[in-house]
Amino acid sequence: MAAGFAAARVYPVSGLLAPAGDGELRIAFDGDAVLFSDEAERVFRQRQLQEFNVHEARHARLPLPPGPLKPFLSALWALRGKRRSRMSVRTALVTARSTPAHERAIRTLMAWGVAVDEAMFLGGKDKARFLAEFRPDIFFDDHVRTCESASQLVATGHVPYGINNESGCVLH
Repeated sequence: MAAGFAAARVYPVSGLLAPAGDGELRIAFDGDAVLFSDEAERVFRQRQLQEFNVHEARHARLPLPPGPLKPFLSALWALRGKRRSRMSVRTALVTARSTPAHERAIRTLMAWGVAVDEAMFLGGKDKARFLAEFRPDIFFDDHVRTCESASQLVATGHVPYGINNESGCVLH
């Protein structure tokens, strides 16, 4: 990550849900510190939820800076547009954000000229249940605890980027 290359630690496979088998490649992404920078996550960690919501509402029309996997989402979006591939690609944003912070995430994707097929704004609820329904081939998140939970159901990649992965901040 420090060298400027996106990376993820993929968790060992165990007890995973069977692939959908429908010819679709499904990829799910967390938002902050994965698709987006960790700017908003820093506000949340340093000033807590109420101040985070105020900050995000105030900045709703200002796109978030890109995170490490934004180029991957952009490449998937471009691949979908070519329609030469026999494989269908389906993407999801699975984030702890909720109202009013959802607006900035949506506007950011629009500003980047990309979209996701599904956007799940979970308001801090456990992501594993929702991932079990979407059944991604892989899910990317920056929180170790979330990755450990999700990896029991779906292939999961931990993205070691942002405030949640700085020395002394990793939450297990």
